Amino acid sequence: MASKPFEDNRALYGAITPTFFRYLIPSLLGLIAMTSASLVDGIFIGNYEGVTALAAVNLIIPIMTLLFGVGMMLSIGGSVRGGKYLGEGNTAAASAIFSKTLLAVAIYGVVVILVGLVLEEQLFAGLGATPELFPEMGEYYRIIMPFLFAQLLTMVLYFFIRLDGMPNLAAAALAIGAVVNIALDYLFIAVFGWGLAGAAFATGLSMALPLLVMLSYFFRHKRRLQFSLRQKDWREVFLAAYNGVSEFISSVSGAIIALILNWMLIQRAGVNGVAAITVVNYLLVLGFMMFFAISDTIQVMISQNFGAGKDDRIRGFLETACYAIVVSGLVFILILTTASEPLIYLFVDEKNTIQMVTLATELVDYVWPLFLFAGFNILISGYLTAIHLPFQSGLVAASHGLVFPACFLLLFYYLMPDHHFVAALPVAEGFTFVLALVIFLRHRPKTVSLNAAYDK
Repeated sequence: MASKPFEDNRALYGAITPTFFRYLIPSLLGLIAMTSASLVDGIFIGNYEGVTALAAVNLIIPIMTLLFGVGMMLSIGGSVRGGKYLGEGNTAAASAIFSKTLLAVAIYGVVVILVGLVLEEQLFAGLGATPELFPEMGEYYRIIMPFLFAQLLTMVLYFFIRLDGMPNLAAAALAIGAVVNIALDYLFIAVFGWGLAGAAFATGLSMALPLLVMLSYFFRHKRRLQFSLRQKDWREVFLAAYNGVSEFISSVSGAIIALILNWMLIQRAGVNGVAAITVVNYLLVLGFMMFFAISDTIQVMISQNFGAGKDDRIRGFLETACYAIVVSGLVFILILTTASEPLIYLFVDEKNTIQMVTLATELVDYVWPLFLFAGFNILISGYLTAIHLPFQSGLVAASHGLVFPACFLLLFYYLMPDHHFVAALPVAEGFTFVLALVIFLRHRPKTVSLNAAYDK
């Protein structure tokens, strides 16, 4: 039964700009913390274990990205659906989709971890790795995989806790994990000399700790979302997952493009090429985290206002998000064009890596224009998900993450010498922006109230 929305819900009733930043800052800190494990691992592995070990870990990333993508699809799709219910005042329905999403992700986690461990060597071969790299890949992979279960549950709780108006708890949990990961990486790799196994243990433990912190949510009296094992209408999980399909597409696309880039660079530049793109990807991730944080914040705000039919507030949140994207994009462009080499040296030992650093610096020169368009593409995809237009959101995500990048990479690879083909990535982002803008203009906020009323 629907009830009156909570009047202290800032997403529905708070001032737009302060509310946006109240959610954005914890979201940004949380996402940086969530991805810091791979960045910190990269710094310690590159400096203490060398370029080959760094390349071995990079080759595993597509597997983790694919598995993580399904969890993201379920989590974001479920939280957006829950946000619409909260906007309508239907807390019982919001609690139900929360419970079903958490249970579905738990079952999924157990299955994929078991299958992934059994098919280890087949997966490594499918990633294009040579048998010589299998031992180093396996050393990291066999330890990190079981910890994936904790990370998947953490992800579900992260999105729903933020939805329930507690962004600081979600961010604090991830921040604690990030700090622990840095300390353990130093202890296990630099002090104990455990190598890739130490990096895997450090990352895994830093995944488990945030889950323990987030579980405190269930003991908070002010929470609106209640968990129950007894649920009906499991079909809703698939409907919610469909609404989050753009997140899955983004993750899968990222894995596929990573495979394509790894293959192209190993053909043109060998192991140094794979290591170079790994480091460049670390730099790009730092910038993209701001865009993803803005998109996640918008989804929390817009999904609830969509349910409440408040299209004026949707427009206000979108305008604020656009300003944030312009400013952050310019800042990261400035950083990449003026300080890329010192940043690259954070990830590698200066000795015997000059060739790789030179290559990585040249790659940055080709890819920094991504920041002119990527933020808007991510924002529009997130907006379309929030107003329950999964097909349109998926179309933008697929164009942004796979279709245009793959097509232009293949074209540029055969037209350009050496590693210059990476210029295809910003070109693809520009084409995606044109498509995303056309779709957005057809579904801009003035039609949201009508759609929400029809949806009810």
